[in-house]
Amino acid sequence: MKALIQRVSQASVTVGGELIGSIGPGLLLFLAVEAEDNDTTLLKLVHKVAHYRLFSDSNGKMNLNVQQAGGAILVVSQFTLAADTQSGLRPSFTPAAAPRVAEQYYLQFIQQLSALNIPVQCGRFAADMQVSLVNDGPVTFMLHS
Repeated sequence: MKALIQRVSQASVTVGGELIGSIGPGLLLFLAVEAEDNDTTLLKLVHKVAHYRLFSDSNGKMNLNVQQAGGAILVVSQFTLAADTQSGLRPSFTPAAAPRVAEQYYLQFIQQLSALNIPVQCGRFAADMQVSLVNDGPVTFMLHS
């Protein structure tokens, strides 16, 4: 499982011109589920995302996690992050989980974050989404579980 997280001052996602999720300050998280992922990798990544310190404290150091900073998370499924790009000029999506499995883990990921009392908004699985963001920093990290 992979999560590309970006610290944002705001982010939103629309589908077919309809706004389906938006946040103010917090994290925009692109989530990819891989074929070998399981409940353990899911919980490990949820914990890492929830506790990853990338917000500034009163001394300007990245010491606060999203909850401590009073932020929210916008979760967007993005299977292309699971692509194998090591060779050739076309990505291979063999490492990605099957859509049915990926959707289940995507929904569980959102539920687990919400259970930690973090405000969570989300995109729509497998939809053609338009994502807007204002990257704060910029601060961007790729997390793996």
